[in-house]
Amino acid sequence: MSVEDVRRRNLGEILRRIHEEGPQSRARLTAATGLNRSTTADLVATLVEAGVAVERDPDPTRRVGRPSPVVAARDDVVAIAVNPEVDAVELAAVGLNGQLAVRAREELDHLLTPAELAQRVAATLRGWRAGALANARVVGVGIAVPGLVRASDGVVRLAPHLEWTDAAVGALVEDATGLPVAVGNDASLGARAEHLFGAARGHDDVVYLNGGASGIGGGLIVEGHLLGGAGGYAGEWGQNHAVIDHEADRRSATGILEDEVSRSRLLEALGLTVADDATLAAAVAGATDRDVQDELARQRRLLVGTLASAVNVLNPSAIVLGGFLSMILAADPDGLTDAVRARAMSAPAEGVQILPAALGDDRLLIGAAEAAFAALLADPLLVVPA
Repeated sequence: MSVEDVRRRNLGEILRRIHEEGPQSRARLTAATGLNRSTTADLVATLVEAGVAVERDPDPTRRVGRPSPVVAARDDVVAIAVNPEVDAVELAAVGLNGQLAVRAREELDHLLTPAELAQRVAATLRGWRAGALANARVVGVGIAVPGLVRASDGVVRLAPHLEWTDAAVGALVEDATGLPVAVGNDASLGARAEHLFGAARGHDDVVYLNGGASGIGGGLIVEGHLLGGAGGYAGEWGQNHAVIDHEADRRSATGILEDEVSRSRLLEALGLTVADDATLAAAVAGATDRDVQDELARQRRLLVGTLASAVNVLNPSAIVLGGFLSMILAADPDGLTDAVRARAMSAPAEGVQILPAALGDDRLLIGAAEAAFAALLADPLLVVPA
């Protein structure tokens, strides 16, 4: 590895730390990276000159030793995050500092085609660049798709609920926006977001399940790394058969988990036809109707078998549930956890925590933004913000 390669790697490491952990003093960065003070100062100056970091005055309350300037990611370096679903498409501009600068949700009365999605992303970006993002630098677009995404080229092999097959979504959006595009499975990106910034922070072995309008997807963090599998398709929990102990709990002919444990069945029990996650969560939390409680209990029983299998196979320290699955957990968190531990093997289950996703409606958008930021974080001098 050349001297320049080492320098670029160190630049990426410092940028990654201030991106993932927030503003830090130069002294703390020096200690964390093992570099000397002059090298850290030089690297920070390079990141500032590149327009991806800022230096601030040191903390005035610090009384011991020489004050050290604070280094932070710039808030005007952003990625555009996109999450298409069967009932809506959500978009956001997520700053390198981790904050959402602007977001939009467009309700749909039809399934988006990949070409239509590309045009909507481009139109939204044009509007934002004339307003909220007038002074921002956009580094790329990240798209969280509810389906199978080939890791090698970002082609959506199958998004059954969107009716997409072998769709080159990334290429279409890149042509429409002129920006580099990263495409990934929504739940895998949600797992990464929760691991970096949410409920799974501090856990290196995590099972994440996301429940959305398109079904149930999942992501796996193993020894701190997102597990993609040979082709990038790992984590499709929703397509496994549910463990149905009592035939009275069956609602579908297939017995597939996402056909049995589903958002649409919760909506039906509540007498709703459509609702965003916040509205649905409020309705579930406030529901006293026996039919709603019975449906929650049924879905919880079927979810337990899947989670217990995950515990036995992967021995995670945390299971994180997002979307409508977090609402099933919230209805009886102790009951769900106890049931999973009772069904799983005792040794791998003894320390597992079952947690609701902490990033709420932002989890998939933050995950999509992380995919878009990946090239910049790997080499801050290679990617020039647009």
